[in-house]
Amino acid sequence: MQAPLTPGQQNAGGDAARRGGDRRGLRRGRAQGPACRGRQKGRLGRCRKLAGAPGRGTLEKDKPPVLGLIQRGGQVVLRMLANVQQATIKPVIAAAVAPGALVHTDEYSIYARLPAWGYGHKTVCHARGEYARDEDGDGFCEVHVNTMEGFWSLLRSWLRPHRGISQDKLPLYLGFFQFMHNARRRGKALLGALIAGLVA
Repeated sequence: MQAPLTPGQQNAGGDAARRGGDRRGLRRGRAQGPACRGRQKGRLGRCRKLAGAPGRGTLEKDKPPVLGLIQRGGQVVLRMLANVQQATIKPVIAAAVAPGALVHTDEYSIYARLPAWGYGHKTVCHARGEYARDEDGDGFCEVHVNTMEGFWSLLRSWLRPHRGISQDKLPLYLGFFQFMHNARRRGKALLGALIAGLVA
């Protein structure tokens, strides 16, 4: 028990010491602070919404779609598209993928005509929570789009410091990143590969 304080003295432990609690900011398991019930005073948070309309992107909506094709362990092809339609992606796929090749995609309906165009087609259904599938029972998931998903992650990380790119310049950025990935070199070796590509 503490001795009573005389006027002018301060209790070093405060009221928490008398109650047997601690002075670290918690009182009976609840955080201390203003009881504002989820509201915040002062400045509102940043609005992180895109300027374009919701839904699939188009050039007119200020959200240009980008089609990416990647061979596992191989080359990548990136193209900015005017819209997301089968007629738009068919020439890009025909130019980059050999006829009869097996193409793995997600369940988006734009890829439904790949078999009619002469390609093998396997899908994973992200809506059902399927991200990879083992079809032959060997324990190795052959059907997946994780290679391309990982590439998109790298591309977004590379573009993020630029804080937004105009639609006019986006194909140039995509082309350079495609070149960097396909050259598989960094630093001075990348410069040599770039010069060799320009001269050839």
